[in-house]
Amino acid sequence: MHIEDVKKQFSIFANHEDVVYLDNAASTQTPDVVLEAMHTYYTQYRANIHRGLYTFSDIATERYEEARAKVADFVGADTDEIIFTSGVTHGCNILAASLCKNFGPGDNVVLTEMEHHANLVPWLVMGKQYGFELRFIPVVDYKLDMIAAARLIDEHTKVVSFTAISNAIGTINPIDEIIKYAQAVGAATIVDYAQAIASHALDVKKVRCDFLVFSGHKMYGPTGIGVLYGKKERLKMLDPFVYGGGMIREVSLNTASWADAPAKFEGGTPNIAGAIGLGAAVDFLHNIGMEKIEKHRIDVAGYLVEELSKVVEITGRVEEVERSGVVSFMVSDAHPHDVADILNTHAIAVRAGHHCAMPLMKILGISGTVRASIGIYNSKEDIDALVQGIKKVHKIFGEKLKS
Repeated sequence: MHIEDVKKQFSIFANHEDVVYLDNAASTQTPDVVLEAMHTYYTQYRANIHRGLYTFSDIATERYEEARAKVADFVGADTDEIIFTSGVTHGCNILAASLCKNFGPGDNVVLTEMEHHANLVPWLVMGKQYGFELRFIPVVDYKLDMIAAARLIDEHTKVVSFTAISNAIGTINPIDEIIKYAQAVGAATIVDYAQAIASHALDVKKVRCDFLVFSGHKMYGPTGIGVLYGKKERLKMLDPFVYGGGMIREVSLNTASWADAPAKFEGGTPNIAGAIGLGAAVDFLHNIGMEKIEKHRIDVAGYLVEELSKVVEITGRVEEVERSGVVSFMVSDAHPHDVADILNTHAIAVRAGHHCAMPLMKILGISGTVRASIGIYNSKEDIDALVQGIKKVHKIFGEKLKS
């Protein structure tokens, strides 16, 4: 890829030429084609969808469903297996609330110790409500203990829900192996694909998971839009999570029945512009090519790890973070927030803190890390700037320590 040609497609970099943006694990930037697609909706055919008997509504409906078809093709799913949500958090809440209704004492749900709060807190709440046990695959040396996983996933396991890539330490988890253990006992599987969706090609049929969730703002799309993929047979068994207009088959003053998926799970007016923007983001990624994006990620992330290792301690397994593009690190004698603040004064944007993975940080015995994460517009020059910024952090704190 020609990085400068890619960056020209993002107006934010024209408006902030000096910024080195390395917080892509939190949110990627949005290319102009996505903004233009949303602007076109608002200025040329702004209307609600599916029920309006006029031209604007017909066009809006067509574009909204075209976006669903684009997403389905992008992940290898059928169109009616794609549900639009507001993001991974929304998707995880839908699944936790809908799947757990028949769980109780004696049942268990298996997560991992490296989950984002979005895939932890909903299960904590449902566990207290329904009385089932929560089990956690432990993290040992920054990776999942798969011997423990085989023991924890048993005949009483109803759901196994886990992240494909840790947003906090960049570990790439063995999806196939975990799903194999879950399927052997008939447990439903949920994959949080948020950190992989923008730079790892996906075919859900090959992954063989029952459900998978991701967010648009992690893949160069707008905020407030995400996707829940579910196998058709699984979606048929689930009750809706949000009730209201658009998800009804028939309703009276005493009873109601639900439409088929995906409408069953999209009650109320959806984020129409967001979905259209997400469809444009899929086109954007397709036009560049996922193979090129993957190669770029590995190349720049490898350089990031190589150069960072000279000046800081990386929190994670080097071979994993080189492939994931999510690199956490510690700067000796400096709090992560101070590091991020100093880097910001040099126009370098990174994330600092616990990364919504507080249990994992406690297990690792740290309060947080600094995190740099790769996007398609990042270059090796960006990495050089980061390293120079960290050297300035060392100098500042070295001088403070001497005084």
